[in-house]
Amino acid sequence: MTKKKWITFFLALLFAAVSLLTPATTYASAKKIEQGTVLKNIKKSGKLVVGTSADYPPLEFTASENGKTRYVGVDIELARQIAKDMGVKLVIKNMSFDSLLVALETGKVDMVISAMTPTAERKKSVAFSKIYYKPSGEFFLLNKKDRDKYDTISKLKGKTVGAQTGSIQYDEIQSQMKSSKAKGLGKINNLVLALQSGKVQAVLMEELTAKAYAQNNKSLVAVRSDIKDSQAGNAVAIAKGQNDLVAQVNKTINKVKKDKLVDKKFLPAAAKYMKTTQKNNTFAKYIPYFFKGIWYTIVITIFSVLIGIILGTLLALMRFSKNPILHWVAVCYIEFIRGTPQMVQILFVYFGIGYLISNLSAIVAGIIAIGLNSGAYVAEDIRSGIDSLPKGQMEAARCLGLSRVKAFRYVIIPQAIKNIWPALGNEFITLLKDSSLVSVIGVSELMYQTQLVQTSTYRGVLPLFIAMIIYFIMTFSLTRLLNYFEKRMKRND
Repeated sequence: MTKKKWITFFLALLFAAVSLLTPATTYASAKKIEQGTVLKNIKKSGKLVVGTSADYPPLEFTASENGKTRYVGVDIELARQIAKDMGVKLVIKNMSFDSLLVALETGKVDMVISAMTPTAERKKSVAFSKIYYKPSGEFFLLNKKDRDKYDTISKLKGKTVGAQTGSIQYDEIQSQMKSSKAKGLGKINNLVLALQSGKVQAVLMEELTAKAYAQNNKSLVAVRSDIKDSQAGNAVAIAKGQNDLVAQVNKTINKVKKDKLVDKKFLPAAAKYMKTTQKNNTFAKYIPYFFKGIWYTIVITIFSVLIGIILGTLLALMRFSKNPILHWVAVCYIEFIRGTPQMVQILFVYFGIGYLISNLSAIVAGIIAIGLNSGAYVAEDIRSGIDSLPKGQMEAARCLGLSRVKAFRYVIIPQAIKNIWPALGNEFITLLKDSSLVSVIGVSELMYQTQLVQTSTYRGVLPLFIAMIIYFIMTFSLTRLLNYFEKRMKRND
């Protein structure tokens, strides 16, 4: 085939892949938003799955009880009340704020309760309940030494102001502080860390949250801003077409507002947890968090490695195949995977393929995504190892009566593995570290647990340092193990 024909073939293959995915995802999407299905599924399963970003005290945050994570706060109490009124069990899914509406639209959660304002833009994608809480205003969270230096919009001219990505505060910075630079991050604790390290000069937050961080960190202070508050209040986000579920939630909200439960019950409960955290905020109580994260990281790494090796070997053999279709399918896959960010791949597997497999768990999606990504790199490692062997090895094997497949299996691959073992070792070590990326979809691996500790302790640097040391210990141990097997291979030569 000529070069032009190969290009045409590649484009046709890419178009076919897109064509196959589009109707499948469209069909599944339509199925998700079928009117009245969400409430029926909640009643049938006996579970109400609520999405939140639990780094926004006192509305939603985490506390440690007997070494276990407990989700607490005003919004969590509201979620519990809704589940109680429905007669079902509450399940909390903690993820980045900017992923919540995607999770809602793809059916990963039944509703979102996360200090979310029902803006006109959001209403185009999802439905909202009645307002259950109206914040009292926007505050700047500042380093205490900058209290009088950056307490107004004019003083922050030319400076960087942080806000949670996808939040109303981020939009307010862009619209009302055009002379300042907006810095968006998915987690509030990362914004606080950026503030303390001087990456941003201020963080815009709702009053209660800003005061919560200031009360728990003596180096910070909360100052009322001169931002024109554009918040209509907080509401529960629900998928479109679920009028019966909206009505059910509104029924609970009406009761909450009538009995003034936010002020009388929800806020005092949140304050109690925050006060307890201040008194008993030692890192020793968070050791189980790190052990849980290590366990999940190891599980993800092991299964991803298995997928990567099997898929990588298959793709490498396909590249050497004389069948042009198999060859170019492997080439297209490898180039596509290596040419797209792994974070995007993880999100696509969880939310995109989740269209078709509604019960696909976050950890399984993470393992699949990392394994599929690793397979492309392992394939190239194996290919380079095979190419490094003298051509006479294949010819000698064929002369001995071995088929092409058996020659690869018994002669070529074993020799190639010895040559590429260091490269494979580097891939496995990289894969262990890349497992941290699945924290974005709520998998409880080490980085996810580190973020929980940051949120619970109101400290940013120390949990990260501990996580860094743990990753080093794991990668160093894996390196020693790989070196051991490499030496064994050399002795067997």
